[in-house]
Amino acid sequence: MAATESTLLSTMAYDRYVAICNPLRYHAIMNKKVCLELATISWIFGILYSLIHTGNTFRLRFCKSIQIDHFFCDIPPLLKISCSSTILTEMIVYVVGGLLVLICFPLIIISYVFIVKTVFKISTAKARTKTCSTCISHFLSVSLFYVSGSFAYFHPTEHNSFNQYKVNALFYTILPPLLNPLIYSFRNKEIEKVFKK
Repeated sequence: MAATESTLLSTMAYDRYVAICNPLRYHAIMNKKVCLELATISWIFGILYSLIHTGNTFRLRFCKSIQIDHFFCDIPPLLKISCSSTILTEMIVYVVGGLLVLICFPLIIISYVFIVKTVFKISTAKARTKTCSTCISHFLSVSLFYVSGSFAYFHPTEHNSFNQYKVNALFYTILPPLLNPLIYSFRNKEIEKVFKK
């Protein structure tokens, strides 16, 4: 799901880029066919990512306890209970995860660089504010996803206990899905009235 969400966030950044940098051509560029292709690419990335990790998991031998000390079946806890060598599996996890981040995150950054350049060209403050407000919800979702994911997975193992990893992973799996509906609802007028009350 992380691969699918990361790819979807890149797709959404491209959508924001087209809407802000090419507003008159938006409907021609982001037609139904393109939207369907971008969604399909997201699902293909997610499926390939899960197939790679599932195939790697089947290569492992488990002779210790088959009970996973975690909230959900994640790769690090599986590697922890494996009695076979996990070096190749760990390397594949880091390479595939790194490639995913190196593909998706720069696309998001590049989209936002072009968006910021376009925003600076807008002459009135009101138009600038309105343009920026269309990106805030996506930017918050991207930040929430990548920051919580970084805390969960990119940490030195010798400094963090496994219990700390479990807490970080729990936040990573619960916080973004829990807060995304709220984040994307902030621009809804009815939600704004509720928050003001």
